[in-house]
Amino acid sequence: MDVLDRSLRLHPPAKVNLILKIFGRLPNGYHALWSLMQTVGVTDVLTIRVTNSFEGIRVACDADSLSAPTDNLVYRAAQLVLQRVKASVGVELTLDKRIPVAAGLGGGSSDAAATIMGLNRLLDVGWSNRDMAALGQTLGSDVPFFFGAPTAIVRGWGERIIPKTLHDVRWMVLANPGFPIKTGQAFQRLDERRPGRASLPEHLRAFERAGTLAWPQILASMQNDFEAVLFDDYPALATLKHALLEWGAEGALLSGSGATVVGVFRDEAGARRAEAALADASAAQVWVGPSLHHDVPSP
Repeated sequence: MDVLDRSLRLHPPAKVNLILKIFGRLPNGYHALWSLMQTVGVTDVLTIRVTNSFEGIRVACDADSLSAPTDNLVYRAAQLVLQRVKASVGVELTLDKRIPVAAGLGGGSSDAAATIMGLNRLLDVGWSNRDMAALGQTLGSDVPFFFGAPTAIVRGWGERIIPKTLHDVRWMVLANPGFPIKTGQAFQRLDERRPGRASLPEHLRAFERAGTLAWPQILASMQNDFEAVLFDDYPALATLKHALLEWGAEGALLSGSGATVVGVFRDEAGARRAEAALADASAAQVWVGPSLHHDVPSP
């Protein structure tokens, strides 16, 4: 048997929801959504090694909450790939978590997408992005987005991806208050508080028809349906949003179902000033990174 020993280091990025509309529940149990999603240069670090010196999957992760290998989406993603290609090899996954867990930033989904991408390359599988997205959607509704990133509209329950071109860079300040919000809890609160089903506004339909998007139109349309209920339950989130706007953000909103609040700044200098101000005035954890403009995850 030929010796197989290949490795790859990837940097799966965080995502933010610049617009998030939630509609009624679908037959599969998921809620229908419409979101404009964007990757940010705040990343985990994932090293993947394939070898024939053993069989199976080994995971090492520095996050205590993900210490059990099977609790980690990278394990499940690798398992799916090996089952699909019927490969009897060993896979070692070493994950350095820098994106906070359960924070509305898609870190686990990004890690899963990176695992599929990395194994596709290391095992010479030859899957297209569409093939990998179809596999990834069985792991979670945010996973397919990362195969259409860095900028895309996401529809349905997360499986319909419409990639977009977004010119210019903005700098993102990601402020996390230090507590998680369970996605299921957020949807339950939204269902309790909001009767009926909302419809998609016409100006967002125009986003779908446009091939290229611009920051001014995005900033004018930033919204997240979860804010109406979660800000009442968690006043710290509203406080963070108001602080980001006071310190110069062009726009700010909750990302996903939280608990991270995102401030969009014109340049890095303004973002760094807000980062320093938040560090002095609050107990929030803060990360800063640019909006990304290349295929992700990247080596």
